[in-house]
Amino acid sequence: MSLPTLAPGVLRVASAVPDPPFEFERDGGLAGFDVDLMKAISADLGLSWQPCRYTGADFNGIFDGLADGSWDCVASGTTITPDRERKADFCAPYLASGQSLVCNVRRTPHVRSVDDLAGLVIGVQRGNTSEPVAEQLKAAGKAADVRVYPYHGVAEMLNDLEAGTIGAVMKLAPVMHWLTRQRPALRIVQTGITEEKLAICVRRGADALRAAIDASQARLASSGALGGLVAEWTTL
Repeated sequence: MSLPTLAPGVLRVASAVPDPPFEFERDGGLAGFDVDLMKAISADLGLSWQPCRYTGADFNGIFDGLADGSWDCVASGTTITPDRERKADFCAPYLASGQSLVCNVRRTPHVRSVDDLAGLVIGVQRGNTSEPVAEQLKAAGKAADVRVYPYHGVAEMLNDLEAGTIGAVMKLAPVMHWLTRQRPALRIVQTGITEEKLAICVRRGADALRAAIDASQARLASSGALGGLVAEWTTL
């Protein structure tokens, strides 16, 4: 198949690391749901998968790489939002998820939902879809403040929650299920705070590439391969 990618025969895929189970470092390379999905799509399209690591502090900066030619597409646990749709064209969603609330059950055992955050600081990552949700809670007087961490600062954010310097963390549920497994004091106390659809996206106007990815993803869904990846990598 001949597709108008930025490098002939290669599909350059950007992701922000770490963001397990979607993408994370393992054995000197990348692993995760998005990694396996994009390897499968690339192979189906007769293209070579080439990972591109986005290292910016604000996740929303990853979409600039589509416009400036740094990569062909973004696959990074990316939620579809109106603002992002002004910067990129999204393929069909591959997963539905939502924000979860994580608390330190040893320090704040009373917190069970966003309605219990009075006087507490919520930690979020810059550019993450949790940021506006947390800011709305602050504006409504339901939380004392919002502390914004760089996108690659998720470990620092969870360390601060363990130490009690913030009172809660908000992020997509599959990521928090993964990252709290080895942190017994931290627990997801609420899920389904938002309803979000995750998808691969391409440069605005890259209709042929978007259609090809959609068709490939549909074939993977029909064969059961996509469902297998969801079962392997995510906790919904």
